[in-house]
Amino acid sequence: MAQGPLAGIRVIDLTQVLAGPTATMLLADLGADVIKVEPPGIGDLSRLARYAKGGINSTVANNNRGKRSIQIDLSTGAGRELGVQLLTGCDVAVQNMRPGVADSLGVGYEHAAAVNPEIIYCSMSGYGPSGPYAGRAAYDPIIQAVSGYVALQVNPEVPIPDLVRNGVIDKASGWMAALAIVSALFARAQGGGGQHIDLAMLDTAVQFLWPDGGMADTLLDEDARDGTHLSTLYRLTPCADGHIVYFVVSDKQFHGLYRALGRPEWTEHPQWGTHQGRSGRSEELGALLEEEFGRWKVVDLVPRMHENSVPCGEVTAVEDLHHDPQIRHNGTLVEWEHPSAGLIRQARLAPRFSATRTEFRPSVPGLNEHADEILVELGFDTGEIEEFRRAGAIF
Repeated sequence: MAQGPLAGIRVIDLTQVLAGPTATMLLADLGADVIKVEPPGIGDLSRLARYAKGGINSTVANNNRGKRSIQIDLSTGAGRELGVQLLTGCDVAVQNMRPGVADSLGVGYEHAAAVNPEIIYCSMSGYGPSGPYAGRAAYDPIIQAVSGYVALQVNPEVPIPDLVRNGVIDKASGWMAALAIVSALFARAQGGGGQHIDLAMLDTAVQFLWPDGGMADTLLDEDARDGTHLSTLYRLTPCADGHIVYFVVSDKQFHGLYRALGRPEWTEHPQWGTHQGRSGRSEELGALLEEEFGRWKVVDLVPRMHENSVPCGEVTAVEDLHHDPQIRHNGTLVEWEHPSAGLIRQARLAPRFSATRTEFRPSVPGLNEHADEILVELGFDTGEIEEFRRAGAIF
C-alpha cells in the first residue's frame, strides 16, 4: 500500500511530454496510484527523448516515476470501452490533448462525468479551450515567448532577449494542475462533488510571472510608475576565476560586502556608506565593485561574504549539485538502481509531511508494462483481455 496524503486516490493519466506528466507524477509522489494511458506506436512522445539506456530515458524517468503504464488505442471501439472503464473507477483524470481531441476519443469530461459524477477531471491545454489561439500547437518555449518571459530574460550588459533554458512553463503548469486537483479533491471530501478543471499554460505562465515580472505593470496610475525593475538588478558578477551571484539591499548588507572585499573603510564613506549617499550613483559604485570582485577567486571570496552575512552563492553546474553539502544533508537527490537503465539519480518530492509521510518510489514504467495487471484489477479475465488484444484495443 502506497504512503502519503493521497494514498488510496486513483489517477488516470492521459497526458504526454512534460506539463501533464509533471502534474501526475507529483500526485504519484504524494501517494496516488497513477495509471498512465499511452497511445499506440511509441506511446508518450517523450519516449523518443535521448539520454537513454535499457528502454528508459531521463525525460520519461523524471516525469513518470512511480506510475503504471498501459497502452490503449482509444480510436477503436474496444479501446473507448476500456477508457470509459478506467474513468468509471478513478478519482482523478488528467489530459493535455488539444481542445476537442479527448471528446472525439470518448474520454472527455462529459463522457467521464456520465459514468463517474464524482470524478475530478483536469484538462490542460496551451491557450485554453476556446478563443483565437485555442487550436494552436503549444510548447514551452512558444509560451515563454508570448507571455513575457523572453522579453524579461535580458542581461543588462548584453541586452539580447533569451529563453529560460528549461521547461519552466511546462513545470509551472504541472505544479498548478496538481494544486488545483488536490484542492478539488478537498472540496469533494467536503461534499462539493466532482468537477472539471480547465488549465491553460498561457494563464499559468502569466500568473507565475506576475508577482515580480509584472511589478512595473501592476500600479497603473502615472504617479505610481517610477521604480527599478527587479529583472535589471539580477546580475552575474565576475571574479578572477568564475562568477557569483549576490544581492544586497540594506546598509548592513552593503557594509558586510565592503568588509568581505577588504574595503571596510567604505562603510564610513559619505557616498557608499548609506542608502541616501548611494542613491543615483549605482553606476559609479558598480564600477568600483566590479574592480574589487576581479581581484578575488570565488573559493576565497564566497566564505568571506557568508561570514559577513552577504546573500550570495557561487554559480554551480547541474552536474555538480550532488556534491553540494546542503543538498546532500537534505537528501534532495536520490540514487537508485533500475533493472535495465542502471543507476539513476533523481530529485525527491520537496515537502516533508510529519504525519502522512510520503515514500520515494524507485520505479519507471516501461511502455505497456502493467497492462495485464491493470486489466485484471478492472475485473477482466484472461479470455476478455485476449479479446481486447485481437480487437486492437491493447498491445
